[in-house]
Amino acid sequence: MVLSGESRGKEYLLTGDICRVGKARDNHIVLEDETVSRYHFEIVREPKGFLLRDTGSTNGTQLDGSEIREAYLKTLSVVTAGTVQMKLRSFVERIDRKPSEVDRFGEAVGRSPEMREVFGILAKVAPTDSTVLLTGEPGTGKDLLARAIHAASPRAAKPLVRVDCAGPLAALEGELFGFERGAGALSPRPGAFEAASGGVVYLDEVGELPLEAQPKLLRALAQREVRRVGGQRSIRIDARIVASTRKDLGAEVERGKFLAELRFRLAACQVAIPPLRARASDVSLLVEQATGRAPERAVVEWLSRHDWPGNVRELHAIVGRDSAGGDAASGTGGGFRTGASFREEKERWEADFERRYLIWLMRCAKGNVSQAAREARMDRKYLHKLLKKHGVQLREGHE
Repeated sequence: MVLSGESRGKEYLLTGDICRVGKARDNHIVLEDETVSRYHFEIVREPKGFLLRDTGSTNGTQLDGSEIREAYLKTLSVVTAGTVQMKLRSFVERIDRKPSEVDRFGEAVGRSPEMREVFGILAKVAPTDSTVLLTGEPGTGKDLLARAIHAASPRAAKPLVRVDCAGPLAALEGELFGFERGAGALSPRPGAFEAASGGVVYLDEVGELPLEAQPKLLRALAQREVRRVGGQRSIRIDARIVASTRKDLGAEVERGKFLAELRFRLAACQVAIPPLRARASDVSLLVEQATGRAPERAVVEWLSRHDWPGNVRELHAIVGRDSAGGDAASGTGGGFRTGASFREEKERWEADFERRYLIWLMRCAKGNVSQAAREARMDRKYLHKLLKKHGVQLREGHE
């Protein structure tokens, strides 16, 4: 934000790797002031942060009142070029974190203050080209929010291309960057960055990206160009990046599993999606969205007591319409029975919940009991006992 001079009050979003400031028209930020040189200073994005560098100005560059040749910026730093002052703020700090007044963003819904704050941030960041990193547990709705960001952006008319970063290395590189003929494909094939030209590349579970593929992704983001597998020609790209992860990328960097600079580039605007257990007040609205009608109060109270390890995805699986056409949340069809006691109904519902949850859990884990136990944070032997109790069949070879 420019604090003084003719451009006072103007804001500029730094999205590239370098930003040049001065009086000349070919600068990224043009300051029309007689005390500002044609090419006064530049801000360079580096792994350690943003480096401010004076580029031979006549009247010098100051950082927080001290003249510098080069120095790293801190958020809320004041940079002075001649007599013109500018303040640097991180994009997330610039955003008013006041909760949204509406209870949805795209197809994602939530009345809780936690989710309305998420909606408020995303509504402000969506119209920009800023990279967004969505963090949160599996099933919290990261995919849904990524689609909503794309739909609310100026790139909405262009493609949204999703890449599952948990795949094998050879397949991932081709999916991201494309193939030339003879390099794993019978004919040339564009990758996600080319296919999403003018639109958005969504890097789903980017924390799972193999370490060997990370330098190539980093180069693509830094240079804004890709080279197909087996190709020699560099191809310019124009795609916004939205990424998601269930992992703590800071911890992954410390473990040597993720490149620090790649994390730095992806987390320009990082938004944490709260788990469902932290926003129980959203259960009623989510059930209504899943079933098409408002649920009974007793059903909401019962559902709200569950900790939902699978989050919103699990809730939708549990309360969705069953094959007989009944609705587990509506009180009709598969709902409550006239004449049954509270205890009988509670036991029936809990048994039905366990069965539905186990089917959903094993489907997500592709029949692998060990993986399912880890996802549910459950003892493997106890999971086996529940599977046997409810007659949930395992696929051969997944014991």
